[in-house]
Amino acid sequence: MGKAGASARVTEEWLRRVEAEYQSTAAAATMALWLVQIGASPDLVKDALRIAREELGHSTLSHRVYVAAGGKAGLALDRGALTLPTSACEPLEHDVARLCVDMFCLGETVAVRLFKELRQRCDVPVARRALDRILRDEVGHREFGWTLLGWLLDHPGLGPGIRALVVRELPASFGRLRALYGADANRTETALPREDARWGLMPAARYVDLLQATLDRDYVPRFHRLGIDARTAHLAQAGPRG
Repeated sequence: MGKAGASARVTEEWLRRVEAEYQSTAAAATMALWLVQIGASPDLVKDALRIAREELGHSTLSHRVYVAAGGKAGLALDRGALTLPTSACEPLEHDVARLCVDMFCLGETVAVRLFKELRQRCDVPVARRALDRILRDEVGHREFGWTLLGWLLDHPGLGPGIRALVVRELPASFGRLRALYGADANRTETALPREDARWGLMPAARYVDLLQATLDRDYVPRFHRLGIDARTAHLAQAGPRG
């Protein structure tokens, strides 16, 4: 056990969150650079830079929780995962669209719902402060993604090609998201020890349930407003169920 009764699972999860926030920082900073390179509106560039700063702040907050829980190990970042390659044979706008959909429209949208749930039974002060701040920021990150996607789809000349790209690749994007949260394989874990929940953890099955709720309440209507059928894309990825 770590400090204040924290389990090894608590320290491992918060260290994973520190590393994930570093990855998000790198991705947001890359997005800012790409937006400069394609001549995006200054407001979008400023928003991406702000998000990079906030993600770095989240890593700091997460590390405080990790240390408070008794964690002592240093970061072991995969440097390759912090570098986002571009597609040499396609316009940079296509890479921007891919990152926008995967990280912001999909990732940050479900993150809002996930962090709200993680807060529900979290009452360890250092962990609750971190989750409060992260949740508040994630709402803005989500809205940035949908604003940027709308801007890309309306891009003079490139908009139709970007729309075709998103429609074509959305099933694979959903597949990566389902793999990240364990799809149906994790439905068996439906409860956690109370002490783990107090530190801001939840059972794996809740991730799966919240991802489905995000599909129904967020992805489908938001993509629909942009003229994209997200439910068909999700079903194409998920395949038949037994």
